[in-house]
Amino acid sequence: MKIPLLLLSVYIFGTTSAQQAENQKLTLEQVVNNNPLPIKKFNEVRWLKDGNGYSTLENNDESKGHDIVRYNAQTGERKILVSGKQLTPDGEQKPLAIAAYSWSDNNSKLLIFTNTKRVWRYHTKGDYWVLDLQSGKLQQLGKTLEKSSLMFAKFSPAAAKVAYVSNQNIYVEELSTGAIHQITSDGGKNIINGTFDWVYEEEFDCRDGFRWSSDGRFIAYWQSDTEGTGVFYMIDNIDSIYSKLIPLPYPKVGTPNSAVKVGVISSSGGETKWFDIPGDKKNNYIPRMDFIPGSNELLIQQLNRLQNTNTVWVGNAETMGLSNILTEKDDAWVDIHDDIEWLEQSKYFTWTSERDGWNHLYKISRDGKSLDLITKVDFDVISIECIDENGGYVYYIASPDNYTQRYLYRSRLDGTGTAEKISPSGMKGQHHYQISPNASWAIHTFENHITPPVISLVSLPDHKQVRKYEENLDAKNKFKSLNLVPKRFFKVDIGDIILDAWMIVPPDFDPGKKYPVIFYVYGEPATSTVQDNWNGGDLWHQYLVQNGYIVISVDNRGTNVPRGRLWRKSIYKQIGILASHDQAEAAKAIERKFPFVDNTRMGIWGWSGGGSMTLNCMFRYPKIYNTGIAVAFISDLKLYDDVYEERYMDLPTNNPDGYRNGSPITYAANLQGNLMLIHGTGDDNVHYQNCEMLVNELVKQGKMFSMLAYPMRTHNINEGQNTSLHLRKTMEKFWKEHLEPGAK
Repeated sequence: MKIPLLLLSVYIFGTTSAQQAENQKLTLEQVVNNNPLPIKKFNEVRWLKDGNGYSTLENNDESKGHDIVRYNAQTGERKILVSGKQLTPDGEQKPLAIAAYSWSDNNSKLLIFTNTKRVWRYHTKGDYWVLDLQSGKLQQLGKTLEKSSLMFAKFSPAAAKVAYVSNQNIYVEELSTGAIHQITSDGGKNIINGTFDWVYEEEFDCRDGFRWSSDGRFIAYWQSDTEGTGVFYMIDNIDSIYSKLIPLPYPKVGTPNSAVKVGVISSSGGETKWFDIPGDKKNNYIPRMDFIPGSNELLIQQLNRLQNTNTVWVGNAETMGLSNILTEKDDAWVDIHDDIEWLEQSKYFTWTSERDGWNHLYKISRDGKSLDLITKVDFDVISIECIDENGGYVYYIASPDNYTQRYLYRSRLDGTGTAEKISPSGMKGQHHYQISPNASWAIHTFENHITPPVISLVSLPDHKQVRKYEENLDAKNKFKSLNLVPKRFFKVDIGDIILDAWMIVPPDFDPGKKYPVIFYVYGEPATSTVQDNWNGGDLWHQYLVQNGYIVISVDNRGTNVPRGRLWRKSIYKQIGILASHDQAEAAKAIERKFPFVDNTRMGIWGWSGGGSMTLNCMFRYPKIYNTGIAVAFISDLKLYDDVYEERYMDLPTNNPDGYRNGSPITYAANLQGNLMLIHGTGDDNVHYQNCEMLVNELVKQGKMFSMLAYPMRTHNINEGQNTSLHLRKTMEKFWKEHLEPGAK
């Protein structure tokens, strides 16, 4: 039965154009600089060890500073643990601004991180201070070292010392005397102690590079030697009359890596002893290591160059002996495991694996001889939220019935029984939790595409609301008054698989007319664009919608959603190939499904991996997309870093066809439509070289295009006055000139 177009509009979009209220319209300045949907967040919570209360930062008056406040979860009783006045150094008028803080194990001392500086993407350098809560003494660490150079400061287990990194060396400071001991001295230039090079930080999320042993006698740390790693040079042309070269050790596909090893040194100094982990240090990775609780043994994860084998070692910090207790393999790639928890006095540990086709949690003995499945379910465990050993449960996020949403489940640690859904079924969307150590309480955040974050304290496992902290009703009401249109989620059948998608239509949508469509794409394994979350109201796309476009996003195969191993790893050795095929087939299916889609006005845009996908779609399927904007894109897969690209594509010597066919530059001669290229020349992640090489090829092929280079802007292209607004104005202008807006 055919549904009349007007009823089709009501059926799919829940309203007709006559029911839309014309109140306000977004401005681009609002979208970029003056968010009309401001969100109130709940301050970062630190659950205290007993699980019955948490600490959080309150107040941010520059003259009074932060207070660190404790709340009793059950009663809501408030108590100031540390006032801003206590954090005012002698001789100063203002208290320290707190960027982060941590407690010593016995809660007797507080470590404050302040005056921070960015290293690549995150603020990991700064100054550290210690407050002794009993004496009230406030002391700065590393006073003889360079200002704002300290990184990753951590109390020793007994809180008598603090260790930290400064200028690629590790220091230990005695709190009672202030004596500073430099325990490594070879750091500098190509030697990095206690932190990491660019690629480990970007692709393995490695920054903090040292660990205290449980008894405080040892410090284990990573050392990276970047000698032999290719150096990429960025060029700064805007800060002086002469250009400045900025060297960046950056291993591109198929090139040498840093040599990385793990050593152990006495916390009082001396000679470092190195674990003799088998294999070429430049062709293996050590992305994770930590001390096993209550011991002087370390659990070390080693990935081979292809990242399809994770060899797990137990290393003894005293004898330096090594024992291989587990080897995880996959025909495609294996992921690093961060959800390790030690159980039963460290006799067992938890481990996640896709070995049965789903991402599941396992319990493994310390010697690796027994491996038992905990989550006996036919769906993916997305993330582990809490392991309640006393109660006998693991709490985790999953979403077996709707891949765009997220819910809390729990399973018994002994593997018996069935999984229980804890999140309320009536609250459709995404649920996030900060669960107390005893699993009795949680800070619960709920959101979906029309509901800004609602933050509450709930009891577990009954999930009863104890008190509500923030509902963000102002943003929710403003969403309606700004004439914003809710996303509508739907399925796209492309023949061999069904994909998830969303669509936003103009406020005055008339299903009897034809509209231009802009596809927003990412499509890489790192993340997903089709999620039922708030996402700030997605104001940029709402702005395009108010200007007469339909915006659609589709998740192709390989995106990071809980659809099982086969879905995620189907793109192995064919990055850019299968994904662009899925996107093109989805565009054709959407055109057939919705008669209001104008196939003569089809646009596509994306950033980073989405920029690459935009190019692949424009070049490989030129008859579908007639206009595209690619931002901060990879034009040739060989130009990106080896850890990311080789994980999904194998080595270029093993997969030359995949690298060639997955690279947009290979198909640049096919360009037929209108193309805009945007890139920052200071992009340390996806180098501007990608843009220049593609431009060179397009010129060679006689193809006309537009481009804009932002001087010394990084991958986010948001540095410098007016940059973000200028970028969006440029995009808006290009769309309106080449993809005519409005209904026909």
